[in-house]
Amino acid sequence: MSSGVAGLDAVLHGGFVPRRAYLVAGGPGSGKTTLGLHFLTAIQGEPALLVSLGEAADDIRADAESIGLDLSTITLLDLTPGHADGDHASYKLLEPWEAEAPDLRERIDSVCPDGLPQRIFIDALSQFRHLVPDAFQFRKQVMALLQYLTAAGATVVFTAEQGSAADDDLQYLGDGILKLEQGPDGRALHIVKRRGAGFAEGRHAVRLDSHGMQVYPRLVPEDHQQTFVAETIPFGLAELDALTGGGLQRGTVTLVSGPSGVGKTSLGAHVMGEAARRGERSVIFTFEERVGTLSHRCEQIGIPISQMIDTGTLAVREIEPLRYMPEEFACSVQREVEERGVRMVMLDSLSGYRQSVRGRDITPHIHALCRYLSNMGVTVLLINEISAIAGGEVRVSEYGISYLADAVLMLRYMELDGELRKTIGTLKKRTGDFEKTLRHFNITRNGLSVGAPIKGMRGIISGMPELLDNA
Repeated sequence: MSSGVAGLDAVLHGGFVPRRAYLVAGGPGSGKTTLGLHFLTAIQGEPALLVSLGEAADDIRADAESIGLDLSTITLLDLTPGHADGDHASYKLLEPWEAEAPDLRERIDSVCPDGLPQRIFIDALSQFRHLVPDAFQFRKQVMALLQYLTAAGATVVFTAEQGSAADDDLQYLGDGILKLEQGPDGRALHIVKRRGAGFAEGRHAVRLDSHGMQVYPRLVPEDHQQTFVAETIPFGLAELDALTGGGLQRGTVTLVSGPSGVGKTSLGAHVMGEAARRGERSVIFTFEERVGTLSHRCEQIGIPISQMIDTGTLAVREIEPLRYMPEEFACSVQREVEERGVRMVMLDSLSGYRQSVRGRDITPHIHALCRYLSNMGVTVLLINEISAIAGGEVRVSEYGISYLADAVLMLRYMELDGELRKTIGTLKKRTGDFEKTLRHFNITRNGLSVGAPIKGMRGIISGMPELLDNA
């Protein structure tokens, strides 16, 4: 049975198991009620029942309308203080256990004379803990209520405030527990237990906005595989192909590393442009530049990005890292690959991507994304900026992720004859041999230019070259 929340059914391996009861726990404002409203309206026009214990009916309808959910076919039983005919019965879950019929059951039956609907949402069942004498009576009465509802064919979702007096008791009574959390690094959901079916473990990102709730499942690379030919992809520049031992390999990750302004993005755009010319769909995710700025810059060096975008062979996605969570961004990449057939992906840059992680370690997120893309036969370019312009320690990456790269291209500055010049070299390639030299690298109006191997010098990588004695 669909949860009605985009992405949550994937986490639940298809949705809720019918005729079971599920607890949604979380702190104030974590999205518990929103999840329940999505559940009620998952199938347009299907009757459902909402039992409200903490929020007035008019407020619930207004909240649902604000996120585009229609409650016109939903029966709403308002048991908040001051309602339920104004008597004190609204404060009692059941009559004393010895009584002939529970009060809430009677009220539900009275608003559902033709039988119970398949979907029932109780918000928030934890409120009743204050209305019974002890925890034993509370558990016994809630258990009787849930058994009655599920036996009658209903699937029940009920909420509890995390940390409340009823929270621990309700966790034992639900067939499944969904926990919602919110913190400095964003909102999240994880499944604590689920009887009768499996689920995707781990932390799954959650977004609440004007459209309601959306869940972004944690990316698990081994769950995604696609057969592909491990072919060589040329750069389109003979000198660069020679430097890298023929070019890139399909389904591999290449780290393009260097200081600011050395030409990393231009090199990446050239590679993506070559893929577009071959008719392969490629996509650039830019975290730092606007699409218009990147397009103008590439047009100035002979890479017609605008034309490629118009033909559909290249897409440029502008990503605001402070808005996107890493799981949300991963879902965007998955859509490009699985729905639009993308064969090459470029992330520009890792520094921008890091902002979306919001203080967490970047490594597990970029690891999962790159392994997924490799499994799907997608060739990946990671643009990585290092802080050192020249001199000092030579560092490929400041994030400790060089192990992910199947190939590493290093761009560096060097000072020669009073001029600042650029060089390019291959530091690593797992899939074959490569040239162990550095070459001059230039960006011109006609495109990229790679020179002959630099010989007769040492100290080039440090940026302070010297002539060899025998040169």
